[in-house]
Amino acid sequence: MKKLLIIGFTWPEPATTAAGSRMLQLIRFFLGQDYHITFGSTAKETEYSMDLESLGINKVPLLLNDSGFDVFVKELAPNIVLFDRFLTEEQFGWRVAEFAPNSLRILDTEDLHSLRHVREKCQKNAKEFSSSFWKQDNITKREVASIYRCDLSLIISDYEMKLLEDVLNIDSALLYHLPFMLEPITNQKIWEWLKFDDRKDIICIGNGKHAPNVDALQWAVRDIWPMIRKELPKVHLKIYGAYFHQKLKQLHNPEKGIWVEGWVEDIDAIAQNARLVLAPLRFGAGAKGKLIIAMQNGTPSITTSIGAEGMYEDYKWPGKIADNANNLVQAVITLYQNESEWESAQENGIELINTFYSAKRHSQYLNMRLQEVQKNLEKHRDNNFVGSLLMQNTLSSTKYMAKWIEAKNDKN
Repeated sequence: MKKLLIIGFTWPEPATTAAGSRMLQLIRFFLGQDYHITFGSTAKETEYSMDLESLGINKVPLLLNDSGFDVFVKELAPNIVLFDRFLTEEQFGWRVAEFAPNSLRILDTEDLHSLRHVREKCQKNAKEFSSSFWKQDNITKREVASIYRCDLSLIISDYEMKLLEDVLNIDSALLYHLPFMLEPITNQKIWEWLKFDDRKDIICIGNGKHAPNVDALQWAVRDIWPMIRKELPKVHLKIYGAYFHQKLKQLHNPEKGIWVEGWVEDIDAIAQNARLVLAPLRFGAGAKGKLIIAMQNGTPSITTSIGAEGMYEDYKWPGKIADNANNLVQAVITLYQNESEWESAQENGIELINTFYSAKRHSQYLNMRLQEVQKNLEKHRDNNFVGSLLMQNTLSSTKYMAKWIEAKNDKN
């Protein structure tokens, strides 16, 4: 029996986060390869956490700095251990390496957290982002160290692949570009969509815990929407997402055409009734789930270069891309009123989903890559001297710090 252990930073929430959707896609891939999956996390479940047990997945609550994990992973003896974000690899990677040394260690970065972190700092300090700033940041060093310690890292964005390969010269053997893995949009589905004239209003989608979303929503309401509303006075802006704190709820202003709706169970139905999705992201990283939702429901999107980054390769963007308020406003007004441009944008989204994000194609190539690395694991690790060096350093520092914390907790 093939066994997979996933160590989650959180319990997956596909209905609220792009990271949750990504994790569900990976789970489905491994189930399709006949893996018996165990999912563990130190986090608490929420009302949005998916029902893993309904998929036949064994759930295990984990504790930090707990030697009980060593016994657990040794007895489980998984063929593969998948770390959900570099933070879980920092916490559990050395334990897996020591007590399940034959397990293939995979890091799913979700997005490069360091890239998002540095871009946020640049945004707040009114500085232009540069790869030099990124390389100097401590979060970058931690994340890259995690990539080296793992046998393979899944990178969701082709921009981030280039950053790691070209700027840091990381061996491509340690990296694998894996965008979202999505089912095709069928002709039947397209036929069911509402047409241009039957759709109305503009929507924003964003989890309130995610700093890039909060900034984008506030910028949209403060600087972008008033100019749009002036030109399209009958159009409404509707804002959806989970975990909305008071500052986001206070954006609600029906008199100005702004409706903060919060979380809805069926965001697809909402997107299929909207004419446009607006995502004015000024910082961030990875692939943006809100823009995937737009494509999957035939809704063109207006976003920034950061928003679209790494999401469409050489294909045409299913909407418009602009990077300042005036250009974003003009893009919204044009696409909202121009049926032929709107239909072309919708077609671009269909092509993107059915080709670039094809689950069937990506599953085939991912399976081949995993088999290749597993078959040659000893040689693969031997070629990764930096990784073994960093793992040795981790075993000499993080391990003993964890054991000291555990001993201290037991004493208390």
